[in-house]
Amino acid sequence: MSTAAPTTGPGTATSAPPARGGAGRRRRRPSSVTRLSSLSWTSLLYVAPALAFFGVFVLYPIGISVWYSFYAYDGLTVGTPVGWGNYTAVFTDGRLRAALLHSLVLLFFYAALPVCVGLLLAGAMSRIRVYGLTVFRAVLFLPQILSSVVVAVAWRNLLAEDGPVNAVLRAVGLGRFATSWLGDFDTALPSIGVIGTWVEYGLCMVLFLSGIVAIDRSTYEAARLDGAGPVREFFAITLPALRPQISIALILTITFALRNFDLIWNTTRGGPGTTTTVPSLYVYQDAFQNRMLGRASALAIVLTLVILLVVVVVQLALREREGPRRRFTGPRTPDRKVQSS
Repeated sequence: MSTAAPTTGPGTATSAPPARGGAGRRRRRPSSVTRLSSLSWTSLLYVAPALAFFGVFVLYPIGISVWYSFYAYDGLTVGTPVGWGNYTAVFTDGRLRAALLHSLVLLFFYAALPVCVGLLLAGAMSRIRVYGLTVFRAVLFLPQILSSVVVAVAWRNLLAEDGPVNAVLRAVGLGRFATSWLGDFDTALPSIGVIGTWVEYGLCMVLFLSGIVAIDRSTYEAARLDGAGPVREFFAITLPALRPQISIALILTITFALRNFDLIWNTTRGGPGTTTTVPSLYVYQDAFQNRMLGRASALAIVLTLVILLVVVVVQLALREREGPRRRFTGPRTPDRKVQSS
């Protein structure tokens, strides 16, 4: 009995030969690492100009400052290596400790007060509906967009001994309080702080208003059904929801307080005496007046590290916790079982 060889035709199904490396193996797709690598190189082309600008005008000056901080250098002659001598001088100088104390006092006026005033104004504006409120917000934000030199000159004239502030005090019968606000040892530093509060509260107010707009309105409605008043709504709903905006506002205001130079220089120049001196003034004086670029660079590096440390502490203290936020809900009613008849 003979067997016929298998024939193939249009209606005959044939089995495909097994794929190499074993049957059922699928074709390899490009790995995620390969796709990510190609995307990263493409993205770098778009950010390359910004990175180049950042490297030339930020990273390079920082590197040069770190290099200078280990030398006794006057900017003209060849520098002499002094190791950690400039940093030792920074930490052992009593004047710098007093300047740091002044900066801590200004933190209250430049950071704490603007945040509190901004929260108060933002909370009030979110509930008040009056005509022209947009113009009112723009006027309150105006100090933030003015030049620091303009602000300093204007306030220096306002707080002068024969300025408008003292004129108003004398007009209302409080002439005994009239003084040279920026020239008195007791009032110079608080006066600088008040100017900083006036400059910074507008930024905080705008940040908080943007955060309040993003809060779900139904949360407030549920709170009102529970009988919560405006104050309770603010502390239980608005304030917790504004944690990211508060963190940003504190970072910006604290940074401004610790690196502030132009406002103080154009009002008191650190006087009277050393009452309003801050570390940034010593950086300027050591670099451009005393020709001590090495020590000025060391002080600038230390001040930068202090600012970064404060920013990290603020971010860790106000970071968003995981988990659902507390919400107001209506009064719970006990479940009633429906009896079938």
